[in-house]
Amino acid sequence: MSTVNPRRWWALAVLAGAQFMVIMDTSIIGVALPKMQQDLGFSQGDLQWVFNAYVITFGGLLLLGGRLSDLLGARKVFVTGWSVLIAGSVVAAAAQNAAVEVVGRAVQGVGGALIAPASMTLLMMLFGHNPKELGRALAFYGAAAPAGGTAGVFLGGVFTEWMSWPWVFIIYVPIGVAILLATGLLPAVRGRRGGVDVLGAIAVTAGLALTVFAVVRAPEVGWGSTGTLLELVGGIVLLVVFLLIQKAVRTPLMPLGIWRTPGLGASNLAMALLGAAWIPMWYFLNLYLQQVLGYKAFASGAALLPMTGLLMIFMTAITARLLARFGPKPLIASGLFVLALGLVWLSAVEPTGTFLVDVLPASLVAALGMSLAYIPAMMAAMSNARQEEAGLASGIVNTTYQVGSALGLAALTALATSHGAGRLGDLPALTDGFSAAFVGAAIVAAAGAVLTLLFMRGRPKGAQSEAPSEAAAQPQGERVSA
Repeated sequence: MSTVNPRRWWALAVLAGAQFMVIMDTSIIGVALPKMQQDLGFSQGDLQWVFNAYVITFGGLLLLGGRLSDLLGARKVFVTGWSVLIAGSVVAAAAQNAAVEVVGRAVQGVGGALIAPASMTLLMMLFGHNPKELGRALAFYGAAAPAGGTAGVFLGGVFTEWMSWPWVFIIYVPIGVAILLATGLLPAVRGRRGGVDVLGAIAVTAGLALTVFAVVRAPEVGWGSTGTLLELVGGIVLLVVFLLIQKAVRTPLMPLGIWRTPGLGASNLAMALLGAAWIPMWYFLNLYLQQVLGYKAFASGAALLPMTGLLMIFMTAITARLLARFGPKPLIASGLFVLALGLVWLSAVEPTGTFLVDVLPASLVAALGMSLAYIPAMMAAMSNARQEEAGLASGIVNTTYQVGSALGLAALTALATSHGAGRLGDLPALTDGFSAAFVGAAIVAAAGAVLTLLFMRGRPKGAQSEAPSEAAAQPQGERVSA
């Protein structure tokens, strides 16, 4: 019987703080984008690579990070990840051109891909002995992700306006050092023997990158152009090669048998579509506030602060209770539907709009939808996995969220550009482009709600009062199906 760690709640604070910062890294640059575009020479279409360079390496290498965590020990990989993230932050802050900035962001993504799965492994070690504590710990840890994503928007505004945009990266250096100094609170985890599927990691990361690159370039060179078609086919071929490698090697990054876990496929589909709707929403909302309404960086970040408050309050105080009572399926479906409603409302933005009328109410509705869907989707993906596959299930669901975010942003940027979002200074054209992106994101969220209702199984009879954390601790045959 394992000994309960008396410092586990302090350790959870370190892990949740790390999760907060890793996910914040996807959003803190949002408000700074116009300044970075001006200083580094990004085009309107290529600007999204400041985001996508991070997300592609983060999402593409999460499975490898999980495998290394198993082999080398989770705390060691956690420390290595933060060291890499700090190095990438220094490169991104010092960049003098677009190419170096993208490289720095990619290095940050590598660090994040090591930190996230190691954090989940450490969390399960700290709280896996007690289902009720595990449920509370997962709710706290899960809330750190969307809260970090939205808080990054506000903090990015503070740094960009009152200091300069490099500070959105410099801030990771002292915080990263503080987290490294606190790793003594984390349990030491011994690794185990095994191989590393390097070819699989290369194939999946390259496949994702090439696919996103094709979607990003398509508006400029044409969807039917030879270059676009070759890039799309190449990306798909690489992803198929990844699956073939997983089937052939002895130690795959993603054993294909895990997809037989009840609810894993449906919950991952929901997470992918949630990311594909949510991340483009804040990306284009930032651009609308600054490029159309004329907000400065701080005001733009502050304008989205109410979303952060709603996310934190609802996810930590209400969602867990709703999840215990109703199960994941109704919350995921309703959350995606509410998010779609908020996005449709946002699509009515005007060139002469105002924050109180055009942004605040719609953004709060969208945040409510995110609050309802995120943690239930995460729990549905992990609750039926075997204990030895919990880290892998976590890595997969994090990967699908990040991949969905990258592909969604690429596709909706192409849609926005085709409707006028590339015409800087032309407020009606910009607004039309951003409105089209909000409509596209609403369609993605609504599709997620429908697919969840169609393909995700609900709770079996008699399980309605069972908390998800308790279900996760039961034998496989007795667990709640998602």
